[in-house]
Amino acid sequence: MSRLLLLALLAVSFSASAIVIRDDVDDSKYRVPASEFPALVDLPGEGHGVLIAPRWVVTAAHAVAWQAQIKQVTINGIPRDVERLVMHPGHKMPSQKLLDQALATWDWTLFRVLLASSDDVALLELTKPVADVAPAAINKGDDEFGQIVKILGKGATGNGATGYEFGDSHRTELRRAYNKVTSADDRWLCYIFDKPSDALPLEGGSGSGDSGGPVLIQTKEGWLLAGLTSWSDPQSTIRTPGRYGQISCNVRLSHYNDWIQKIISGRSQAGPSKSFKPTPLRGAA
Repeated sequence: MSRLLLLALLAVSFSASAIVIRDDVDDSKYRVPASEFPALVDLPGEGHGVLIAPRWVVTAAHAVAWQAQIKQVTINGIPRDVERLVMHPGHKMPSQKLLDQALATWDWTLFRVLLASSDDVALLELTKPVADVAPAAINKGDDEFGQIVKILGKGATGNGATGYEFGDSHRTELRRAYNKVTSADDRWLCYIFDKPSDALPLEGGSGSGDSGGPVLIQTKEGWLLAGLTSWSDPQSTIRTPGRYGQISCNVRLSHYNDWIQKIISGRSQAGPSKSFKPTPLRGAA
């Protein structure tokens, strides 16, 4: 495996969302049909986004940064052509030196600091508007702390007792779980995957392969898009992700609402844009 490919794999593994479930609850209780959240967007190979306007998808920047190109995404089972990608100018990629150090010592402190300081958000503009799916509305409030959130994803799965392997499939079945926000400020809102004795009935944690997936919060207006699954704390002596106690941090969209609206309305072109050419996609593994 090349170093570049390993970097991409680790970035997704430590910065991704999927649904890892309680070990004492049957997996069937977490599985849901696509109709649970029609605005879910499947990126090529792995990763997600969310339709927030007829021609616009929001996603985690690292979920698209490693891709050579994105010609299409899938929404409601239908491929949709992509016109361009707009990355937030504050997005940061880990350096090879930092990765090498972390792999040699399993000290991910500075790797984690870099992830936490990055603006992990990007927008995909579609060639044509989506008419058969209603876009998700973004939560504009800042009172996420202590609230219950709903997370969805099709990535790697496992349970909190045993976790999962980095090499497990990053595209499985759609699952839905719940958690409680333990911190919310500036760029991030985070939650902890608790043991069954302290957990919600359908508590879940993050895994690999669904970065950019939705984190929904219930308001008087219904379920609104509060965040995008982004990264989990890799600072564990047990080198197996997805175990109980794992902390998952998610892009806090209320922090980015102004930037998103400026790009969509055409008032700003902040951040690099990419127009994709018809060349083959490079996979993640």
